[in-house]
Amino acid sequence: MDKKFDMNGPLVLVRGAGEQASGVGWTLAKAGFQVVMTEVAKPLMVRWPVCFGTAVVQGTWQVEGMSSRRVEKPDECETAWNEGVIPVLIDPDLEYLTELKPTFLVDAILAKRNTGTRRDMALRTIGLGPGFTAGEDVDLVVETNRGHHLGRLIYAGPAEPNTGIPGTIAGFAKERVIYSPKAGVFRAVRSIGEQVEAGECVGVIDDGMGGTQVLATLHGVLRGLLLNDTLVGASVKLGDIDPRGKKEYCSTISEKARAIGAAVLLGIMESGLLSPISLKTR
Repeated sequence: MDKKFDMNGPLVLVRGAGEQASGVGWTLAKAGFQVVMTEVAKPLMVRWPVCFGTAVVQGTWQVEGMSSRRVEKPDECETAWNEGVIPVLIDPDLEYLTELKPTFLVDAILAKRNTGTRRDMALRTIGLGPGFTAGEDVDLVVETNRGHHLGRLIYAGPAEPNTGIPGTIAGFAKERVIYSPKAGVFRAVRSIGEQVEAGECVGVIDDGMGGTQVLATLHGVLRGLLLNDTLVGASVKLGDIDPRGKKEYCSTISEKARAIGAAVLLGIMESGLLSPISLKTR
């Protein structure tokens, strides 16, 4: 049976329900906040086992003991919260913002640019990573670049610029990411958690004219791979290979997502918007 969590605190709207956003949502829900997450109708999540956004496709999903459920309208959120479940809305343009009236809004899309978040959308707005400037389009920015400053709260100015290079793990950076060679429908032939060798086929892209193999880029554990039968464009991220080779990392929240989630929680707690009774003791 799923563990139930008491969510009675202020409402936090998290834009995005991918890997890093899910680390934020998991942390805040565990802390007792009422969290609602928004996603696109057809999310492209390679690490979908640890993404609450997987509920968009599956209906429900669980990440490390915390459950999420796709809901169709804001009035379904209350039931989900009472059950200790994070509601996930298909609402990329925040059309339900005025109905939800969040106290806090966290833009966790990680698009490397601001896709429409404004400071007036909530009493306090937080942007993750490049594309946001604290004091201008959001109140606070959280650094998302791996390294010494990961999770740092920025009160004025932007995060570090986007490098265009994935974070380094065990000495590998861009080599560990698999991209689509062309547009088409992706069909997986390997599964997340499996050991793969460089050059092995992990999937096929079918463009209607024939299939093109998608090859592993190095040796390691297939930590992420798009869901089967996903329509993709050219040069879209399809998978992620972890050279550390630990299968258990595939189904647990990463150190990066945990650090970002903790930073967002700190940014909310120090906002001055919470009274001593805002969060009920569980």
